[in-house]
Amino acid sequence: MDLSFLPHVNAALNSAAFVLLVTGFVFIKNGRVAPHRACMIGAATFSGLFLICYVVHYVWRASVMGGSHTPFNGVGVIKKFYYALLLSHIALAIFVPYLAGRLIWLGAKGRYPAHKRLAKIGFPVWLYVSLTGVFVYVMLYWLNPQP
Repeated sequence: MDLSFLPHVNAALNSAAFVLLVTGFVFIKNGRVAPHRACMIGAATFSGLFLICYVVHYVWRASVMGGSHTPFNGVGVIKKFYYALLLSHIALAIFVPYLAGRLIWLGAKGRYPAHKRLAKIGFPVWLYVSLTGVFVYVMLYWLNPQP
């Protein structure tokens, strides 16, 4: 089974999560709690689906191609930029499942002061990880020079 299409799906899932995060932020800033909640649950759903598809693609690629990563072939400054972006993305992505889960739990339990405090950290991290995930995809699959 060819699962080489999954990076494109992953980029779409990250894009959708990003749009829902921004939309949810606008809703809560305007006092619209119900649409905020719906957007954040949607963002968490898309982020969760991304994680599942990412792991499936990672395992598939390792088993079929003998390597789990797509190499970036740029040189010089662009290569340094790519790896800095990738490193920051990975380092922060480790925390997103906990942050998103905790934020949803706090919101569902009505613990709004704690939810708001954690959102000041969790929201920008989650937003950054979703956006940089798309940037990494674009650099690997659209801007990656041939070796």
